[in-house]
Amino acid sequence: MTSLRNLLDINYELVLFASGLVFFIVGLAISLQSRRKSRLQLARSLRWFALFGIAFGLHEWGLLFVPIQALYMNYLAISTLQLLQLMLLGVAFFALFAFGADLLQDKWPRLKVIPYIIFLIWMIWVLILKISSGLGVGLLQQQAMILAKYLIAFPGALLAAYGLLYQARRQIKPLKLQAIYNTMVVASITLVLFAFIGGLFVPYAGFFPANVINQSLLIELTGVPVQVYLSIIGLALAVAVIRVLEVFDLETGRLIEKMQVEQNMAAERERIGREIHDGAIQTLYTAGLIVESTRRRVDGDPVLTKRLDRVMTALNETVISLRANMNDLRAGSQVSSLVEGLQKQAQDPRFTSLMEVELVIDLPETAVFNPAQSTHVLAIAGEAMTNAARHAGPNCVRIAAVSRNGHFVLDISDDGDGFPARQSNERGYGMRNMRDRARLLGGELIIDSKPGKGSSVILTVPWEAL
Repeated sequence: MTSLRNLLDINYELVLFASGLVFFIVGLAISLQSRRKSRLQLARSLRWFALFGIAFGLHEWGLLFVPIQALYMNYLAISTLQLLQLMLLGVAFFALFAFGADLLQDKWPRLKVIPYIIFLIWMIWVLILKISSGLGVGLLQQQAMILAKYLIAFPGALLAAYGLLYQARRQIKPLKLQAIYNTMVVASITLVLFAFIGGLFVPYAGFFPANVINQSLLIELTGVPVQVYLSIIGLALAVAVIRVLEVFDLETGRLIEKMQVEQNMAAERERIGREIHDGAIQTLYTAGLIVESTRRRVDGDPVLTKRLDRVMTALNETVISLRANMNDLRAGSQVSSLVEGLQKQAQDPRFTSLMEVELVIDLPETAVFNPAQSTHVLAIAGEAMTNAARHAGPNCVRIAAVSRNGHFVLDISDDGDGFPARQSNERGYGMRNMRDRARLLGGELIIDSKPGKGSSVILTVPWEAL
């Protein structure tokens, strides 16, 4: 144990650097990867955990670099750096507390104000201590640090641990993502360890419990300073949290898969409807004409005439039934208003959770679209947006429905990856379906794209054709 203690004493600066590094990496990884538009509460709460990691990492680095700067800077500058370091610690613990409260906001909504109240109390206490006690910045920093650990870090880390476990059971476990659920449990346990190691083992002070449970006691018992434990905890948190971030990629994949299934189902319904109209119904009409012609020729035979009448009745009932089935197939895709349909698509969380959607509508008040026309236009818009989400990975998609030079123009543009121009002419079902709908509207569809330059789907229809 003595050898280990000597080794750590010699490499204490390296230990401090490693402790700050792992927490900074946690914060940086989350800030770069978190998905604020995700439907998971965890995604919206992770911004607080990112702030905790970055602020705490900078504070730990301050323990290393501020004493070094003291050799070269004056007292005022060093005092300012020490106060800044103290504020970083308070902000870090506040962010950890806020992270736990945010994870539990649907269970305890009023809990969100508690971190702010406690942080404000700590700030007021530091200010009063500074004004009334006349302590130097070093002693002030030490006592304020101890209070921050007791008052903010310890309850905040426990609350964050419970919040992670709560969200894992509520949102991750039902998705049957067992590996990610287990990782969140590990992260929760790690936060409990942080609560005790980082929140209770404080520098020695002449009041309870700091005079009993402190960092000196930890070194005497284990021979290892608290920063080593914090480094291990930070490393475990980094691995766990980065692993948990995979849930957002899985969520995105499932959203895209769901959109594709719905788009395929809509296209399949449309295809079946067309086949019923162009195939079965037309064939039944032809059969009806043949039966009617035959009935006129055998008008003198009452038995045969009666049987042919029954055949005609059965054929007519079949046509009525097929038309009803066609209406049922198309009912889900028709809307009463094109503008309303475009607004719903622009606000659809399936799209807005993956990219920014901007909607521009500039149509004359006299513009009227019947349900069938609205269905075709919305289907083209939906197919274009789905293709962008699935293949292009854009940050933003712009939908513009405008009147231009006597034409109705629908322009869906994105800033995604794009694709070679030749692919727009390939016989993919989605593109073929969009072009078929454009022809049914009496218009033209242009697909323009270049690799790395985004893509545009432009529908142009003369107003007289609508």
